[in-house]
Amino acid sequence: MRTAAVVILAVALATGAHAKKKESLGRIKDAPPSVSATTQLLGANGELRGTARLEQRPAGTQVTVTAQDMAPGTYGVHLHAVGKCDAPDFKTAGGHFNPGMKQHGHDNPLGAHAGDLPNLVVGADGRGSLTEQLPDLTLTGGTAPLLDADGAAVLVHAKADDYKTDPSGNSGDRIACGVLGAHP
Repeated sequence: MRTAAVVILAVALATGAHAKKKESLGRIKDAPPSVSATTQLLGANGELRGTARLEQRPAGTQVTVTAQDMAPGTYGVHLHAVGKCDAPDFKTAGGHFNPGMKQHGHDNPLGAHAGDLPNLVVGADGRGSLTEQLPDLTLTGGTAPLLDADGAAVLVHAKADDYKTDPSGNSGDRIACGVLGAHP
C-alpha cells in the first residue's frame, strides 16, 4: 500500500513539473485530457459511408470526417445531441448539439450551434473529407461536454448546409449516421 502511495505521489510531482514546463512554453496551462471518439457513418441500409473521428486537444476538439462510396456533391455535416442512429431517417439522434441555445449557422448573426460543421465535398471518386477545429467543444469535462450520458451522433445530410437557416441550414434529409458513445 505504501509503495502505491509513493508511485502516485511521484506521478503527481512529475505531472506538476510537466505542467509548469508547458506553462513556461506559453501553452495552455490547464489543458483538458486527451480524449477521442471514432465512429463509422452508416447509411439507412447499414452501408458504410465513411468515418468520423473527434479528438479533444488543448486548443479544442478536432473533428475529421471522411466519406466513401457517396455520390459526388456537397453535404451538410453536424454533431447531434443524442447517440442514437435508428434507420431509416435517423431522427432518434435529436437536434444539433446546441448547449448555448443559439441559432444555426456560422453566417447567422444568432448562431452557431456547437455542433455546426463545414460542408463535406465529395468528388467524382466518391470520396471526400473535412477537418475542423472547434475551440469551444469538449468531448468530456467542462460545462457542456458532447459525450454526456446519452452520447452524441455525427450526421451527414442529403444537401449542402447554407450556414444560416435555423435549425439545420436547409441541409435536407439525414442520410448517414454514426454514434459517439455515452460517457459517465
